[in-house]
Amino acid sequence: MNLLSAEKLTKQYGDHPLFRDLSFGLQLGQKVALLGHNGCGKSTLLRILAGMEKADSGQFSLRRDLRLAYLEQEPLNRKTGSIRQWLEEAYPKSVSNTALQGNGLQNLDDAYDEARRIMDGLGITDPDLPLAGLSGGQKKRVALAGMLSSRPELMLLDEPTNHLDLEVVEWLEQYLRRQKCTVLLVTHDRYFMESVCQEIYEMSNGKLYRHPGTYSQYLRNKQARQAIEVVDAEKARNRMRSELEWIRRQPKARATKSKAREEAFYRLQKQAKGPKRRGDMQLDAQNQRLGGKILEMAYLRKQFGGRTLIHDFSYLFTRYDRIGVIGANGAGKSTLLNLIAGTLRPDGGKVERGDNTRIGYYTQHELEYDPNQTVIGLVRERAEYIKLSDGRELSASSYLNRFLFPPKQQHDLVSKLSGGEKRRLQLLLVLMEGPNLLLLDEPTNDLDLDTLQVIEEFLDEFEGCLMMVSHDRYFMDRLVDHLFVFDGEGNISDFPGNYTEYRNRKKSGKSRVEDSPTEPIGRRIDAPDHPRRLTYREQKELEQSERLMADLTAEMARLDAHLSGGSGGHDDFARWGQERALCVVRLEEAEMRWLKLDELRSGGAAG
Repeated sequence: MNLLSAEKLTKQYGDHPLFRDLSFGLQLGQKVALLGHNGCGKSTLLRILAGMEKADSGQFSLRRDLRLAYLEQEPLNRKTGSIRQWLEEAYPKSVSNTALQGNGLQNLDDAYDEARRIMDGLGITDPDLPLAGLSGGQKKRVALAGMLSSRPELMLLDEPTNHLDLEVVEWLEQYLRRQKCTVLLVTHDRYFMESVCQEIYEMSNGKLYRHPGTYSQYLRNKQARQAIEVVDAEKARNRMRSELEWIRRQPKARATKSKAREEAFYRLQKQAKGPKRRGDMQLDAQNQRLGGKILEMAYLRKQFGGRTLIHDFSYLFTRYDRIGVIGANGAGKSTLLNLIAGTLRPDGGKVERGDNTRIGYYTQHELEYDPNQTVIGLVRERAEYIKLSDGRELSASSYLNRFLFPPKQQHDLVSKLSGGEKRRLQLLLVLMEGPNLLLLDEPTNDLDLDTLQVIEEFLDEFEGCLMMVSHDRYFMDRLVDHLFVFDGEGNISDFPGNYTEYRNRKKSGKSRVEDSPTEPIGRRIDAPDHPRRLTYREQKELEQSERLMADLTAEMARLDAHLSGGSGGHDDFARWGQERALCVVRLEEAEMRWLKLDELRSGGAAG
């Protein structure tokens, strides 16, 4: 049964085209993910289908009496009243018996029982809370509860997992898989997409490409499609060369030249250029080398409104720490990042950073800017030139180019950027400061998959410490080595492993870790009694430490030979002495890191 049909939908803003002549249909029970780079028009297309915006041309039709629901990225921002009042509006008591039976429900009592089950699954425990005081994640859950309780036949979901904690994401994933409704969703969550969707629609260069199958199948299909496009473009170039020779041979004064053949030539010329490709974002910035002391938290405490979020938490960062932070919405995850960044003061305890520690904080809050601020103006306020990791300097304009802001867009107002483009600009502003301790609060929100993959590769090679709050399981699994787990009552446990390993342990009933210690700081809290195997990154680091120790030992021997040789001036001896002292410091750091990794490796082998 066809629920929605779209024919030749076209939309552009000013001289910026989003898409042209999009045609597609949605059948009952079909679950489709809509992909494409930031700014290509995914959210705009959903708004058009939801009746909240008009296309420039083309049309779409919905089945008569279709129950359609639309979830925007930032719902309920201007709503007032309590959760209960809003839900009663979203699912009124005047629901007809026909609608109930269409939902598979026999009466209103069944309907409200279903609504309560959905609220429980989404973690909504107090329906009398005012909407105005809710966080972004809480508003998203309330909006989802209102939508799902009405049991729509067609759901349009724009980034439904943004701001949700991981357990709620998993509940929503299972719920949508069980329902027979039709779903068209925009998401960057690869695990969610792989589990829920059986078809992928890709928006690229203003066109729509349909890929039947899961996200992993889509990746294979896209690679094959792009290979065919390259071959077709090469064939078109060969034909164009022969056509060009024909056109040049025609007498200029001859009026009977074949117009049809000329037109075919220009079509070939366009095809020969191949599909327009968006360049890869290039992330690079100079970050200061970490010192011996990075950052220390001692017996940290924080309360809000009489509720304890963090109780006597102690931790000492070690070199190349990569920490994921998980817990329910409101448990205190962002609060911990704010305490570390210094944007929030603790009620007790202390946070001390090392002399060489430079923190970069990528928050989940919207980028702050003056309404009249241009993109390049915002960057130049911070710096005219940005240092790269190889010591070179780039102008603000060249640096923006690397983050996929072309010269024309650099002079646009920041307010004109899409949500994903603003997030990309925020990341640029963080990295240009050269941090060596990155705090990332929901870094994947609103970013397209191509951008996410570039960020993942950059963070995988980032030579500093990393701490992140994220609902994106794939992103966290790839980048973190251990987790801080908030229990919602102020206690934080340290789990040795990534999120999937934590969930597997939890399902097997073995995820419990010991209570946080109150002993001296200087090790990970809740260190497990059993050793663990080295991660791939730790194994590489162990090998690098071994090579570095050998190189430093050889360098010290060379400098000792100079110092004991007696030849050289006063400046030479001063320089050699300084270089040797630096070697000693670096060797001690390398040895300490090697000892820690070797201890883990030895224990893992023994286990």
